[in-house]
Amino acid sequence: MAEPVSQLTLTLKISTPPPSLSPSRPMASSLGTAASSRIFAASRLSLRPSASSAASPSLISFSSSSSLKSFGFSRLQRRSLVNVSSSSSRGFSTVASPKCAASDPDQLKSAREDIKELLKSTFCHPILVRLGWHDAGTYNKNIEEWPQRGGANGSLRFEVELKHAANAGLVNALKLIQPIKDKYSGITYADLFQLASATAIEEAGGPKIPMKYGRVDVSGPNECPEEGRLPAAGPPSPADHLREVFYRMGLNDKEIVALSGAHTLGRSRPDRSGWGKPETKYTKDGPGAPGGQSWTVQWLKFDNSYFKDIKAKRDEDLLVLPTDAALFEDPSFKVYAEKYAEDQETFFKDYAEAHAKLSNLGAKFDPPEGIVLDAPTAAPEKFVAAKYSTGKVRELSDSMKQKIRAEYEAIGGSPDRPLPTNYFLNIMIFIGVLAILTSLLGSY
Repeated sequence: MAEPVSQLTLTLKISTPPPSLSPSRPMASSLGTAASSRIFAASRLSLRPSASSAASPSLISFSSSSSLKSFGFSRLQRRSLVNVSSSSSRGFSTVASPKCAASDPDQLKSAREDIKELLKSTFCHPILVRLGWHDAGTYNKNIEEWPQRGGANGSLRFEVELKHAANAGLVNALKLIQPIKDKYSGITYADLFQLASATAIEEAGGPKIPMKYGRVDVSGPNECPEEGRLPAAGPPSPADHLREVFYRMGLNDKEIVALSGAHTLGRSRPDRSGWGKPETKYTKDGPGAPGGQSWTVQWLKFDNSYFKDIKAKRDEDLLVLPTDAALFEDPSFKVYAEKYAEDQETFFKDYAEAHAKLSNLGAKFDPPEGIVLDAPTAAPEKFVAAKYSTGKVRELSDSMKQKIRAEYEAIGGSPDRPLPTNYFLNIMIFIGVLAILTSLLGSY
């Protein structure tokens, strides 16, 4: 992580933007005039570190590409992105959001599909994860007032926060998703950032994140948090540093380790962040711009290989930062890291819960209860004859139970509204009477 490094538990490095995007240069009224060819997808942004960030890479760094075309952007997509970067009347830096900023559920669902297509064409999973994390990771649980407490409120779209050393290069992530924001005006930036982050995890093979939406955007740059709330990649005391930063957010040791597992995505470049190798056998061919050093062999696949590889320490072509190594050196962290290395299902479960918690930090929701896009569907109730009757009916076969239930519901019965009389007992009595009559008639 960079000094004021960002990217929560993703200790990928952050490089500094090229001259046109350098934090030291003022941005234009919207996004500045950075060339569209500097939009980086793949796993990292090839931005050169500035003087303020060279010594402290951010948690996640992404590889760069020399042009939008190399990422597979269509002509229409490239034109759209160029417009975003060059227009002086559009963008995120100076655009205020409406006060009432509830997002539209239908637009959120459509935007999610567009994000999936963007991921397929640009391999930008790591930087979108980082975008959501950096917006939410400024949260301070000791501050009650919104938006002073920071968190997932869309403040990262403003120039003052984009210029934080920990956020170097994230302007490129904003450019990637700005066309989606333009297309769906009924979605807040705060929701779009978190939607993109969760979708990137899921599309990379990770767990389904139990998300909710309806986050309200801050209205101006004066509501951005001060610099210095995000974690660094190589602090003097890595375990203590991680706890200092994440405890302030209200997260615990288990959540710190689980979230660190997202380092399974992405790679780092030494010429931009000071960490990693220029190239390895796993990164020399991309996707995206080749080069850099990844944490895992398949650095665009979300699984538990991050923990396995750190524990094994057998592959010199895989990166291990001080904050990564601390997970197996600190006694408390090690308990969880060992577990996740052995049990991917447990890791996925804990990661999904921690990611969802992180994405809600500091947010103000409208409506207050939030918006759920994928409400769980109740499993059909299993028919249990004993619920409706007593005696031998409990011993009926499943097929007979289904037939009886069909008859039962046909005359007005249901699991939640039983008939006023014991219908099944009446059936048994009726069958018994027929058997007796048949026996008597047969004897004559």
